Amino acid sequence: MVVLAVIILVVSMAAPVLLRARRHSQATQILSQLQLLQSALDQYALAAHSPAGTLVEWKDLQPYLKRDPDLYLSRGTDPLGNRYGNGHFAVGQPPKLSSSSFATLSDVAPEEAWSPFYP
Repeated sequence: MVVLAVIILVVSMAAPVLLRARRHSQATQILSQLQLLQSALDQYALAAHSPAGTLVEWKDLQPYLKRDPDLYLSRGTDPLGNRYGNGHFAVGQPPKLSSSSFATLSDVAPEEAWSPFYP
């Protein structure tokens, strides 16, 4: 009985730490993917001779994302299932983090950590 109580106590103390570490890992992955999306937008603009402000669809960016298969196959969604930039991308503008993803991850990555990808 005492051993079981100790195990329950240890698990209850470790669970919040593990959940926070998971959210931190997701935030790191999302930030990396936003940087890759920015690079893909830049590469697309150079290849297509697109001026700043040109709207770009997800299918146009996919050829430039093959080095990250998770992002390539994601259809423009982050690991939390929210769309990057609400599905809108434009040349010369950084892709945006969804407000829902920011709200979920704000305790492990404050607003300044997301610059220039959040508002």
